[in-house]
Formats: sequence, structure tokens, C-alpha cells
Amino acid sequence: MFGLLVALAAPPLSAEPSPGAYLAARAALAAHDFPAARPLLAEALAADPAHPVLLEGSVVAALAEGDLDAAVEAARRLGEGGTRSHAAHLARLTRLARDGEWRRVLAALEAGRGVGALSGGLVRGWAWLGLGDEEAALSAFDELAAQDGLAAFGLTHKALALAALGDWAGAEAILTLPPGEGMQPSRRGLVALAQIMAEQGRPADGAAILSEGGGRGLDPALLDLRDRLAAGEAVSFDVARNPAEGFAEALYTVGAALGQGDPLSALLYARAALAIRPDHADAALLAARSLEALGQPALARAAFALVPPDDPAFLSAEIGRAESLRREGSGEAAAEILLALSRSHPGRADVQATLGDTLRTLGRHAEAEAAYDRALALYDAASPVRWFVLYTRAIARQAQDDWEGAEADLRAALALEPDQPQLLNHLGYSLVERGEKLDEALAMIERAVEAEPQNGAIVDSLGWAFFKLGRFEEAVEQLERAAALEPTDPVINDHLGDAYWKVGREREARFQWRRALSFGPEPEEAARIRLKLEGGLKAVGAGEAPAEEGREPAPVVGEGPNG
Repeated sequence: MFGLLVALAAPPLSAEPSPGAYLAARAALAAHDFPAARPLLAEALAADPAHPVLLEGSVVAALAEGDLDAAVEAARRLGEGGTRSHAAHLARLTRLARDGEWRRVLAALEAGRGVGALSGGLVRGWAWLGLGDEEAALSAFDELAAQDGLAAFGLTHKALALAALGDWAGAEAILTLPPGEGMQPSRRGLVALAQIMAEQGRPADGAAILSEGGGRGLDPALLDLRDRLAAGEAVSFDVARNPAEGFAEALYTVGAALGQGDPLSALLYARAALAIRPDHADAALLAARSLEALGQPALARAAFALVPPDDPAFLSAEIGRAESLRREGSGEAAAEILLALSRSHPGRADVQATLGDTLRTLGRHAEAEAAYDRALALYDAASPVRWFVLYTRAIARQAQDDWEGAEADLRAALALEPDQPQLLNHLGYSLVERGEKLDEALAMIERAVEAEPQNGAIVDSLGWAFFKLGRFEEAVEQLERAAALEPTDPVINDHLGDAYWKVGREREARFQWRRALSFGPEPEEAARIRLKLEGGLKAVGAGEAPAEEGREPAPVVGEGPNG
């Protein structure tokens, strides 16, 4: 939504006693390694204290780590040099709001020192409310809602402001407007609406709204809120109880809107929201996920840890922390977290499914299957993620040589998602490997390729199906495509080598096998490739290249148990 200066093509230093620190700081910023960048920036600034790129880098690195005061100090020095910076303005506005300096917030906005139309409009409304001018506050939200594409943001925050003022009916009237009148559902808006209904003595209505609006499934915090409302517990409105919390909510709103498209900006907005409201669990989760997207898993886990154990979002945070450990290769540590969660939350399907994924990647397939069994018993029959758990259980069963069970799971998953390319590819490829139902298998893989023509693994499956059917020229054509799409995949390069051998291109076959070895195949497959290099394809038997059964399922956005 806004561009950060954080220039990596910077003007030359005016003094150069420490060019190494300058270059290292630029590299650390480019890698989003904020803890490494900050001391390097300080060292480089000692040589050139007014360098604008180094100063903005300092703003960004400090804010990215949650150090608002250091970010504001760097922003002050940057401003003294006349450099305009969105990151610096964000840091300054955040501290002013944190300190209740509402007139100075408005003065900064009026002077044009804002951070974009959306964020500027939202924070202006909350700043007016901080000054006690309700009319000006509501007008600011109305002005924002009148802008193209921003109606839902302005309306939602107008409703939150009315709720903060105790006008429950007015807030509910806005939050229940249909999309045709500008309102769009959002997770935080749903929480606010449910709480507002409870404040009016209608907790059952709030629970129903959460159930109806949950879409693809309620996360742990929403489930907790729904269950408390359904039980008739007293639930208070806490999304934005005062102007400071509203300001924090505005910052979170912008960060969440940026989402995966701009994780650095999303991170800065999330950290700014947390600087004002440290208990904003959703902002902590946004910061953590943004750090993961930026390739900083250790910092992401520290952000997940900001959610305290008594917060309903703690379960999501712990699952996120475990998944981060698993992706980084610390599967055993991830499994310990998830095993503890499975004992403390035995009724949570997402915990069981994530535990299954982790145990499966550790090769503990029987335990993984048992975890998937528990997850499937807990998920609703109509759950939109049920197909994915069936798919992953099939992989665990296949690893235990239970093809009958694996095939049943894959077909059950396809009954739920008949056009899902991963499922079509996996079942089709497995049937090809087994030499069973080859016409059906080829048709499945062709449908998968049609759905995802740029997916190298799926194109490889089509090529390998042609190979198994003895259609070697067609196999070469598809496997060359797959190798172009995934040039460093050892399985694809190995398959292409086999196909070359079959059409008499033996020198090219050996070249591909050597390439496959250079990309780190599994030890067993590496041994097979070496046999082929020594004696040709006949050394292992025709068509005996490695299967893809052990490959991890490709991530499907929004489809996993926590999507």
C-alpha cells in the first residue's frame, strides 16, 4: 500500500571509514535480518549520521523488531534532513497516539505527513474521537467510506467508534449492512458484531452470527467466543473500547489488508498496533506470519510467543510456532509442542491434523495416521478442509504399504474435491507406479496438468505416465517441460534421464542422471542413480526410477487444516 524507501540502491556515503558496515547493513536489510541490520546501521551512521537511506533503514529495522522509541528517534533525525518517509511517519504517528497526543496526530495529518489514504482516513477518525469531537470522528469515517474501494473500511470503523461510545444499536445497524451497501464481512467485524449483540442481551444471536459467518471454518479464538456466547456467558465488547484501541485497530486493519502481498509493510503496521495495544493477539499473529513470509522464522516464533496462554488465540499461536519449527527442520521440537496441545485440547481437529503432518514428515507414519484418524473424527462431514486431511492420511498409509487404505482415502478426498489437481496427480501417479488402471490414471494426470500447466511436479507425472505406457517420445516431451519448470528437482531430472535412455539418447541420459545426483536425492535413490551411471537403465530394471510417493503435498492456500 505504500512504498518503503529502504533503498538498496543508495547514494554514496559522504564519509567512508566503514564501507563494510554500510554494505553489510544493506545486505541485512535486503534479507530482512533486522537484528543483524541494526548494529550495522548504527556503525555505518557513525560515519555518516545524516545518510537518509541508513536512517530509514534504522526506522524500519527498529519498528520491525517492535522498538517504537528507537524508530521514532531515527525518524526524527531523518526528518531533520528533509526526507519524507512513510515508515518514519508511521512511527511518529504511532507514538503520538500511544501517548494520547491527538492534536499533534491531526496536525501531522493536516501537514500531509500521513501514511496513505486508507490509514490516514482511519486514524484521523480515531484522533478526532480522542479529542472528544464525535461529529468530526464519524464524518471522517464517512468521508473514507465514500472513496472507491474503501467503503467497508470506513463503515466498519464508524461502527467500532459508535460501539466505543456505547451506541450498540447504531453499531449493529452498520455491521449488518448488506454488501450492496458497501459492507463486506471481515473477521474482526464479525467478532465486534457478536460482542455487540451480547452487550444488548442477545448472546445466542452473537453465537449464531459466528457460526453463519465462519465461512471456511472458525479459528480457535472464534470458536472460543462462539462457545462462550452459546453458553450464555457475559461477553463484553473489546475490539476498540477507546480511541487508543481504535487507533491500534486502524493500524491492524491496514496491515491485515496488505497481507501476503506486502509482508514488510504488514509487519510494520502490526508492530505499530502492538506498540499501542500489546494485547492485540491478532496483530501478534499478523506480525509472526509476516516475519515468516520475510524468511525470518526465529523472529516469527518470538512474535507467536507474544500471545499469552490465557488468550483464546494462544492455540493458533502455538500451532503457528510448531509449524515454523517443522518448516525449519526442527520437527521433533514441533512434535513436542503439538503433542502437548493434543493433550490439553483433545477436541481440536486442527491440532490433531497439524500433529499428523509433523509426525508424517518425521517418518512416524503410524502415529501420523492415528492423529489424522482423530482429526477426521472431529471435523464436520461438511468441513472444507476434510479433503486435505484425507489426502495426508493417504500419504501416511501409502508409506506403510497400505495401498488399499491410501487409495480409499484419495478417492474419498476426490469425492469432496473432484477437480483438485494435487489429488488427481497423486492418485494418477500412484496408479501409474503400480501399473494399475492406466487409462484412468492418465486421464487424471492430464486433468491435473490442464488445471496447473506450470506445475513441474504434475507435468513430470504426465511424462512418467507416458514412460510407463511405453510412449517414450511423448514422455521425453513432457519430462523436458517438467525439467524446464523445476530444473533442480532430482526426481524430474532422473525421470528425464530414463526417458532419454529409452529413445537412444544415452549421453544425454547420463548427463541428466549426473544432474539428478547433484541436487541431493534421497540416499536410496542416489544409489540407484549411480547404478544406472555404471550400467545404464538395465542395471536397475526398465522404468524403475524413483516414485514421488514421499514428496510433501504442495501447499494449497486456505485448504490446510489451519487455512
